[in-house]
Amino acid sequence: MTMTQKILANRLHHTAYVTKDLEATRAFYEDVLGFPLMATYCEKDELFGKERVYCHVFFELADGSALAFFQFADPEDQAEFGPEMPASPFIHVALHVDADAQDELAKRIAAAGITEPQTYVLEHGYCRSLYVTDPNGMIIEFTHDDPRAAPLDADRRAAAHGELARWLAGQHHNNNPFRAEEAA
Repeated sequence: MTMTQKILANRLHHTAYVTKDLEATRAFYEDVLGFPLMATYCEKDELFGKERVYCHVFFELADGSALAFFQFADPEDQAEFGPEMPASPFIHVALHVDADAQDELAKRIAAAGITEPQTYVLEHGYCRSLYVTDPNGMIIEFTHDDPRAAPLDADRRAAAHGELARWLAGQHHNNNPFRAEEAA
């Protein structure tokens, strides 16, 4: 993509996952995190060669996008489309928040009795991230950008392809200026 091409996607509409327990999922996202349940679609469709009955719910984020979850009525459909969430911290959904929102979310999570290892904080340098595992085993990251990172944005964009090519060529040195001791 060249710098003059228009990005055609306006924003994230929703991400979708399968849950085994819609009520536990609802309680976590709505009652703990404060994301309102904005829509529930109870449906029966011919999907992938079979009639399937399912419920599809959406939890709203501030920009109007949503986190969505499916639950199937038929245990065979649930097993087919609802594999276990991978137990990897690298597979997660990251949501942007400001510092006050991150602090408030940490308080809500703690008040709900959710503690380590289901929740933890990482300082990435360019951002601070609060991680929590939802009832489905999915990791949600609430990230707050360090204000010192914004002025570096143009340089990061300009260097992005070159840095990727460098790394793919085997030059794996750190380029995070917020971790200067590691970047040397």
